[in-house]
Amino acid sequence: MAWRCGSYDLSTEMPIIMGILNVTPDSFSDGGECFDAAAAIAHGKEMASQGAGIIDVGGESTRPGAVPVSPAEEWERIAEVVSGLAAEGICVSVDTRHAEVAEKALAAGASIINDISGFRDPAMVAVAAHSDCGCVVMHMQGEPATMQDAPSYDDVVNEVRDHLREQAVMLQEHGIAAERICIDPGPGFGKTPQQTIELMRNFHEFARLGYVTMCAVSRKSFLNAAYHLEEPSLHERDVASAAEALLACELGANVIRAHDVAATKEGLQELRPYVLLGFGSNVALVADDDEVEEAKKAQINHGIGQLCLLPDTQIVDIASFYGSEPAYYTEQEDFVNTVVLLRTGIPPKELLGYLQGIENSLGRVRTIENGPRTLDIDIIDYQLYDFATDELTLPHPLACERDFVVKPLLEVRPHHVLANGIPIDSVPEEQRVGKAHRL
Repeated sequence: MAWRCGSYDLSTEMPIIMGILNVTPDSFSDGGECFDAAAAIAHGKEMASQGAGIIDVGGESTRPGAVPVSPAEEWERIAEVVSGLAAEGICVSVDTRHAEVAEKALAAGASIINDISGFRDPAMVAVAAHSDCGCVVMHMQGEPATMQDAPSYDDVVNEVRDHLREQAVMLQEHGIAAERICIDPGPGFGKTPQQTIELMRNFHEFARLGYVTMCAVSRKSFLNAAYHLEEPSLHERDVASAAEALLACELGANVIRAHDVAATKEGLQELRPYVLLGFGSNVALVADDDEVEEAKKAQINHGIGQLCLLPDTQIVDIASFYGSEPAYYTEQEDFVNTVVLLRTGIPPKELLGYLQGIENSLGRVRTIENGPRTLDIDIIDYQLYDFATDELTLPHPLACERDFVVKPLLEVRPHHVLANGIPIDSVPEEQRVGKAHRL
């Protein structure tokens, strides 16, 4: 999936770093450092040279309790910086909640509106709708001056996710394509440290919405609680920020907003490839017909549990169970299927060996091709791997034609494109085999 931002199509195959450039006297960690336009432009260029694909320019501090500035003053601070960086061929984002500032920034060469108020202002929606810019929709409870007074949620993950979905759909209803939209759960904006930690540990819920996702945790105070830091130095905060960014990327974040670009880029070197596994079962070792479906689910759950024992591997997300008709060899019982998303450091052929061991532990029999099995585990897609051998072909050559693969896979990764460049839903549903339905 690419993030369309004006003349830029930003690939999200690997995380994009967005360098933070605060042209303010009072931002919480770097206020005043780049208040001079020439210094700000120089720092923006330096961040780009270090690996930032986007420079996010802001002229108003939005730290808790910050004093608002007028749109006129905000624009005066950033005008020269936005135009100067855009003239250098850098993708520029404007960090503003004022439609007047956003409109001027786009005219000066900016390609993205990063709106911490989440496009609640109809005027901001109109600015975005009359352009081709990228749009960052952030969640914030309240306003910057008061947002940390008493943040309250019944279920912070569900409420933030649903709000972001609603705002993204609203933008689409105003003619803004989904490919232009990026969602940001707004860590630290109207959330306690514990609420923010809960959001970030469930970041896969935001990836499930099918939009580009942003992790904006750099130097935020919740990191003190998450990493047990007491009066941390700037270096310690940047190390914690990079660690949190890596965790978010493993859970599905596409864009990392960061103060220290070099440290963030270094931290992301530890990012493991993602792998999508298909699980299926249609042989249940029970006598009671009423328990057959539950027994099939239990066998799949047992296999998923065995994944937790694999070295250097983490389960990121699991789709719902789907019932499906048998495909290819039809003289057999119906299947239960799901898809599991992993991050792993195990190479593909070695991973295949582990998976076959899990199948064998449940008595997998392979006497009939595509025949009955207690448990079948297929590697559907392994990030960046596109090859064929007698032992293993990646991506799975039949993935797109199998309804029992496509439907659960799209649940955990909407719009997924396989490593060979083919969208997983490239075969129309009516032409797929193994018709599936969610259980």
